[in-house]
Amino acid sequence: MQDFTDKLAVITGGASGVGRSLAFALGAEGARVLIADVDEAGLKATEAELIERNIDARSQRCDVSTQDSLNELAATAFDELGGAHLVFANAGISAGEAGNLWEYSPHDWQWTFNVNFWGVIHSINAFMPRLAGQGEESHLVVTGSGNGAFIVYPDQPVYTATKAAIQAVTEALHIQTRNQGSPVQIHALFPGPHIVETGIFDSDRVRPEAFAKPEGTPETGINSAEDLRKLMEFMGTKLVTTHPDEVAETVATTLLDRYGVVFRDVVRRESFRLPWRDVLRALRRLEARGDVRGGRFVAGFAGEQFALPDAVNALRRARRDQGSDETLRL
Repeated sequence: MQDFTDKLAVITGGASGVGRSLAFALGAEGARVLIADVDEAGLKATEAELIERNIDARSQRCDVSTQDSLNELAATAFDELGGAHLVFANAGISAGEAGNLWEYSPHDWQWTFNVNFWGVIHSINAFMPRLAGQGEESHLVVTGSGNGAFIVYPDQPVYTATKAAIQAVTEALHIQTRNQGSPVQIHALFPGPHIVETGIFDSDRVRPEAFAKPEGTPETGINSAEDLRKLMEFMGTKLVTTHPDEVAETVATTLLDRYGVVFRDVVRRESFRLPWRDVLRALRRLEARGDVRGGRFVAGFAGEQFALPDAVNALRRARRDQGSDETLRL
């Protein structure tokens, strides 16, 4: 699927982190987005930002640990919004377990499996019959993790176990749908390449009271990527993380290296799936830090654009030679 115009993307865990980034990236490509989360405040804030960027967005509270909540989300997508073409089973949490495995609270196991594992199962149950029934190309994307799918981190066995189970389910579903010739394609998404700075470190902000940690349960003390970075530094190891801004800066510098000029149409026709505004902000940061020297922001036919001196001169020469009414192509 290359054209996302007017396609509906349904994203669980859409209030923050990877889900939020997916909503902005797909919305920038013309997709409509339906974001869902239990974090109602974050959900409404993200919806407002999406709408501010002229993205057709809608939000709905959804608790992926219950089948009824996913069924309601699917009903909104298909009965009210005309059907979905992209479904991201993305919601996930980390219980922040610490200490010996046999001393973990059963609440940590239950809550993490309810969200990370059963959230995927409930998403499959709610959406797969409807997606297959459309009879046209659609995609179900399950957010997994290399921690569990490929390797095992001994300090996160609860989280790791859920992601190992998710990968097994995703691969089985992929094989089943492929063998059936289904129009629904199944994908496993592994965010990275390093630890991604998302709200998963602070999952307790949405922990239900029913699964509260019993008093005296060991805590990791890690509530953000910054906390983890400080701990690793104390242990003499440098933690490498991936921040959404880094993605934008990588795209910006790649486009400058390739074309010498960056404007909205260049971003749109590439395969980076990143909003133009994020690229523009990245260029401003690069310029302010001096990482991009000699570049300049200029008003262009596609809005504000950023160009290196050689590109500006080349465009001026081309326009002068071809005439001001000609459309210039890089």
